[in-house]
Amino acid sequence: MSNVIEPVERMAKVELGGGGPLVGVQGFGAMGISAAYGATDETAARDTLEAAVEAGVTLIDTADMYGDGANEEFLAPFVAAHREEITLATKFGFDYRTQGPGYRAIRNEPAYIRAAVEASLRRLKVEVIDLYYMHRRDPAVPLAESVGAMAELVREGKVKYLGLSEVTGAELREAYAVHPIAAVQSEWSVFSRDVERSAVGAAAELGVAFVPYSPLGRGFLTGAFTDASTDLAADDFRRVFPRFSGDNARANAALLAPLREIAAARGATMAQIALAWLQHRAQVHGLTVVPIPGTRKRARLLENTAATRIALTAQELALLEPIAGRVAGERYSDMSLTSVGREA
Repeated sequence: MSNVIEPVERMAKVELGGGGPLVGVQGFGAMGISAAYGATDETAARDTLEAAVEAGVTLIDTADMYGDGANEEFLAPFVAAHREEITLATKFGFDYRTQGPGYRAIRNEPAYIRAAVEASLRRLKVEVIDLYYMHRRDPAVPLAESVGAMAELVREGKVKYLGLSEVTGAELREAYAVHPIAAVQSEWSVFSRDVERSAVGAAAELGVAFVPYSPLGRGFLTGAFTDASTDLAADDFRRVFPRFSGDNARANAALLAPLREIAAARGATMAQIALAWLQHRAQVHGLTVVPIPGTRKRARLLENTAATRIALTAQELALLEPIAGRVAGERYSDMSLTSVGREA
C-alpha cells in the first residue's frame, strides 16, 4: 500500500441495521468541515465533499449543535445536489440555546425532539432525514418516551431510521424494544475502546450497525502533533481534551510507535492503519462498522478511503492491541455524558 494517493475506487457497501440503508463502508464526519477546527476554506471544503461522493462515501454525518446549526446550513447545497446518492444523518440532544427554570444542556423530552427535528429539516432544506440520532442520553427522561417520540417521526415520514449515540448496551436493548435502531454512534478507535464493554456486543446481538466517530482520535492517531497547547490553533476545540495536553499528550504520542512502524513497513500512513484496524473490528465482533473520519482536504479524504482496501495481519493487529489500555487521560473532561460514564 502506497501513501501516494491512488485513483479513486468505489468502495464496498454495507447495510445499516436490519433493513436499513446501504452505505459505503466508510462514511464522512462533517463536523470539522465548517466547525470546531478554526477558519474554513469553503471552496476546499466543498471540493472535499464532492470527492467523498466520487469515492463512494455515502453516509454524511452532521448534528444540530455543530456550529450552532451552521454545519447543517453549510451542507444544505451539497445535500440538494446529491440527495439521491447520500444517506444524511443528523442529531439532536445538545441544547445551548434555551435558558430558564429547569434548563438542562441535554434535552431528550418529546416536545424538544419534535422542535429539534423541524429546525434541522429547515436548515438542511430537506423533507426527510435519513438517519436521526439521539446525540446524548438524558437519564432524567425515560428512554421509552424519547425513542417513542423518535418513532413518531418515522411514522410521520420526517425521519427514515433511528440512531443513538454514546449509549450503553443495556440502553440500546431498551431502546430497540421500543423501535428498531439502525445505528449506534460512539467514539471508537485504537485509542478509545470503552464501547467494547457492552455497547458493541449489544449492537452485534441486535443487528445494529456501529458508526465510530473520531476514528483517528481527533487527529492524534495521524501523528500530526504531540501537545495541543503548542500544536493547535487557539480556537481549536481539542485544546480542552485531557489526552491532548501536557504530560498526557507526550505519553500518548509515545504510544504511536507501533502504528508508525506498521505504516512505514507498508508504505502507508498512520491514519490508514488506524482506520484499517477499526474496519477489522467488524470481523472480530460480527457486526457492521462504518467509521466516519472527517477532513477538509480532498487528498486526506482519498487517503482515508484507501484504508478500506488494507487488511492487517495478525502480527500487526497484535502490535496495536495494547495501545488503548495505556492511553493517558479521559476522552472528555466530563465523562458523565458518555456511555462508559453510566457504566462506571
